[in-house]
Amino acid sequence: MCGIVGIIDPRAAAEARTLERYAGAMADALRHRGPDDAGTWVDAAAGVALAHRRLSILDLSPAGHQPMVSADGRRILVFNGEIYNFWALRSDLEKHGIGFRGHSDTEVLLAAIGLWGLEEALAKSNGMFAFALWDRAERVLYLARDRLGEKPLYYGWVGGDFVFASEIKALRAHPRWRGEVDRGALTLLLRHNYIPAPHSIYQGIHKLPPGHWLTVPGAAADKPESVRTTVYWSARAVAEAGVREPFRGTAQEAADELEALLRDAVRLRMEADVPVGAFLSGGVDSSMVVALMQQEGRVPARTFSIGFHEAEFNEAHHAKAVAAHLGTEHTELYVTPREAMQVIPRLPELFDEPFADSSQIPTFLVSEMTRRHVTVSLSGDGGDELFGGYNRYFLGRSLWNKIGWMPAGVRALVASGIRAVGPARMGRLVGAVQAALPARLRLQNPGDKLDKVAEILAEPDPDALYRALVSHWKRPAEVVIGGHEPSTTVTDRSGWARLGDFTERMMYLDLVSYLPDDILVKVDRASMAVSLESRIPLLDSRLVEFAWRLPLALKVRNGEGKWLLRQVLYRHVPRGLIDRPKTGFGVPIDTWLRGPLRDWAEALLDPARLRREGFFKPEPIRTKWEEHLSGRRNWHYYLWDVLMFQAWLEHQAA
Repeated sequence: MCGIVGIIDPRAAAEARTLERYAGAMADALRHRGPDDAGTWVDAAAGVALAHRRLSILDLSPAGHQPMVSADGRRILVFNGEIYNFWALRSDLEKHGIGFRGHSDTEVLLAAIGLWGLEEALAKSNGMFAFALWDRAERVLYLARDRLGEKPLYYGWVGGDFVFASEIKALRAHPRWRGEVDRGALTLLLRHNYIPAPHSIYQGIHKLPPGHWLTVPGAAADKPESVRTTVYWSARAVAEAGVREPFRGTAQEAADELEALLRDAVRLRMEADVPVGAFLSGGVDSSMVVALMQQEGRVPARTFSIGFHEAEFNEAHHAKAVAAHLGTEHTELYVTPREAMQVIPRLPELFDEPFADSSQIPTFLVSEMTRRHVTVSLSGDGGDELFGGYNRYFLGRSLWNKIGWMPAGVRALVASGIRAVGPARMGRLVGAVQAALPARLRLQNPGDKLDKVAEILAEPDPDALYRALVSHWKRPAEVVIGGHEPSTTVTDRSGWARLGDFTERMMYLDLVSYLPDDILVKVDRASMAVSLESRIPLLDSRLVEFAWRLPLALKVRNGEGKWLLRQVLYRHVPRGLIDRPKTGFGVPIDTWLRGPLRDWAEALLDPARLRREGFFKPEPIRTKWEEHLSGRRNWHYYLWDVLMFQAWLEHQAA
């Protein structure tokens, strides 16, 4: 795991030492991603500089140093990530007479591109990665990102130079940086709590989408129209092919094939020349990974969990029970609210652009604790999207089944009636009725819930209902001054996979939006902030392709998700240790905002400050803030989106 940066000056006006200084300064901003080694490569005549920060995982010797030059001197590579099947690729390459200096996957990838070309090398590579390749003969730069988007890659133009980097903070180190906030991206942040690719918080800076490579001709690198993007792996094509040609074996045969794929994916991700461990929450996904890791390893697996003293947020005891059953070497850390809140001032620096998934806090804390013991950690992310685990898959279908039969006009009329009464008054009316009911039957915040019912009733179709379920601010362009919502993978229906089932459409949209732009961003930034490499076996592309071939009935059954994954897990862990309601990996932001974080939030949401900064209209934000403080409504998701931007903005000005 590493950090990569690069510059193309199409004018080739800068001296070599100037380019080296620029690229070196940019790479130094990524030292946390690669504390073990650093290097730069410059071709001043072409105006090209590449730089690298290395976290040594495979081949700790100088033979793994980057930027790496091919044996014939034609290609130069900077690489972030891992090619898990590099030993098999190396064996194939050696059959063609290719020799190797060391045993790094970077050297194998470089040789594979030289022999087979970029497209075939990518097709053969099983890994998580973002890399840049300069071809001296073609005078072309290639950027590529892995299939699911595990590793980040930003690119854009700064002062006439084409630049790229693993994180935006490296781009800001360019001496001619003049970043301007993209107000369209800001509206997307308020809707989703993250900024979807290809957008970034800055105008002119983009994220390379997963499964793509980018071609940049060196002499025309200052002309955006000359940059060409190519898809080499498509989640849409995989989903459509899987549904079109489903797995036709028995459930037992499906479980056997799934376990074989899982076992190989875990085995490949245990390859390292440094200590390897795993995050363990005690849920289905992480327990599955750890169970197979324990069997594949020569020594007990090292597992790590974080716990909270608040029972509704704590899963550590479940993880401890699974670890005890499997016999892992288990470490857990119980965190106090004060320790968790101490992370908040660091979030703008850790996440580099505004990011408002509050589970970023425990993710960072478990990464920080894990890094004290190992350099690589496996995680169970991806299981919900692939095997139907999120509660919204059941809630969305259930809600639409209940309201879909009603004519759209009738639903809209009922929604308007609820809104006309208003959530506060409606809450009082329902509260008066509830007073006669037993405590167990009373709704908490009934006005809040009825307002959400009105939102749902107003949606015209199930796909709009999905968007409502995954949205925070429902009309964010009315909150951001000069804001508008750019098109995204969620709103551009022309790009959706053709899937007839509503649940499968929700799973697909999560796979191409929420997973890469929220979950994987969170895991990458939190782990790399402490120089920990996180690997995700469930996102092996072979597993993704197999999961889409599985009929939905093998994933969702009897109101429960991950059915087939559970059947495999029960072979290794007793059902009683696993079967329980799904809980999120979160912290009590709602109560913290009313208590210990109140003064911090009040300063960031001060109406005079909001007007002075000029990004938000204060009125809707202050209304939600006051309602939240009073306890009448829970607006913590909405407010956290705004607060994370405000904290980020303050950090940029510091």
